[in-house]
Amino acid sequence: MKKFVETIKNIWSIEELKDKILTTLGLLLIYRIGSTVLLPGVDPDSLTQLQAQTSEGLLGVLNAFTGGAFSRASVLALGIMPYISASIIIQLMGMAVPAVQKMQKDGESGRRKLNQITRYLTILIAGVQAPSYLANLSAQGVVLTLDPGTFWFLAWVTLTTGTIFAMWLGERITDKGIGNGISLLIMVGIIATLPQAFFQEMLSQVNQGAGWVAFIIELFALFVITMFAIALTQAVRQIPVQYAKQAAAGRGAATPTARQYLPMKVNAAGVMPIIFAQAIMFIPITVLQYSGAEGDSISWIITVFGNIQGFGYNLTFGLLIIIFTYFYTAIQVNTNSIADDLKRNGGFVPGIKPGAPTAEFLDTVLSRITFPGSLLLALIAVLPAVAMVVGLNTQWAYFYGGTSLLITVGVILDTLQQVESYLLNRHYDGLMKTGKLRGRTQTSTFG
Repeated sequence: MKKFVETIKNIWSIEELKDKILTTLGLLLIYRIGSTVLLPGVDPDSLTQLQAQTSEGLLGVLNAFTGGAFSRASVLALGIMPYISASIIIQLMGMAVPAVQKMQKDGESGRRKLNQITRYLTILIAGVQAPSYLANLSAQGVVLTLDPGTFWFLAWVTLTTGTIFAMWLGERITDKGIGNGISLLIMVGIIATLPQAFFQEMLSQVNQGAGWVAFIIELFALFVITMFAIALTQAVRQIPVQYAKQAAAGRGAATPTARQYLPMKVNAAGVMPIIFAQAIMFIPITVLQYSGAEGDSISWIITVFGNIQGFGYNLTFGLLIIIFTYFYTAIQVNTNSIADDLKRNGGFVPGIKPGAPTAEFLDTVLSRITFPGSLLLALIAVLPAVAMVVGLNTQWAYFYGGTSLLITVGVILDTLQQVESYLLNRHYDGLMKTGKLRGRTQTSTFG
């Protein structure tokens, strides 16, 4: 405890770090306040059916990502999700579109162009999603206090503007605050429901369930799962690398330096495979429900893909996560580029020839460690469904794995690493005894 208090004092004594933390907290507070502001023309007393619809299932996951704004018919009901969708599309285009590939390789100027394209694409996606959200409001019996035509226009503009505002807040946090702004907005939305879910589950177990013992066991299980998620997020395979040290003044042969290690992450894809898989799982039931198609096979598909606790849903979900883990890892980790960089800097893997053989070796290692990583990621993804089956409250069960837990763990570790860097640069003790957060890199949770 003494060391913790001393670390907090050190953080507060660094003026730049203190300003960044306060700026981040202030912008996050603005985002949370915005999520409680109703759309113009919506009667708040008529949201009961909408809130019941978003209490579970895939819409429950989406509502958790927006911090409850989706079920409140808030001006930020779409949240930052259109931006995430736009980012995913741009990343996929980087594999197939030469112009996007060129911008990805153009350094800072290319990054600015891609960011601008992502912003425009975000506005387009939000503009398309807003009418769907408004149609769902009508289907759920939400009472309007304005003329329907006026309401649709104002609400469409407001929802699109809300997404733009959320995107702006995320970028300001990244530039002026601490951590990745977009990831922090999603994390804050997720953990906003944690206190309510905690107390609901506690009261349910104490008053109607098995009592305090069962609730303490639940908390212990949550702790173990969280530690497992942290271990998966930080796990790396260290590949030995040596660099040849050039002889001074050209005299003598080059000599090898001390051995270093190239870290290959077991879960290089992060949380993206789960997001991809959830998007794919959401498509069939959405298309079929809005198409009005009927039949036994249609009803079966809607039943299977609409039940997130069902075996069929989770089996399909897990298989998609495994597939997308390999897919996204191939996008994120370019073994040919790593091998070229090693060769250019005089580095080599002991026993492996530089160049193409090194790339093949790295690709083989990456494939081998990605397989258990994908299985463990799929396991974490289906744990909330298991928690619901054994009787946990739906909102509380979401924190037992899945996207919510992995995003929270990843964002917290990335933010702590930035704080750690400030402390070490000012010659203070770090947050951890080892002086570093093992296995973390300065990357966004979603990129």
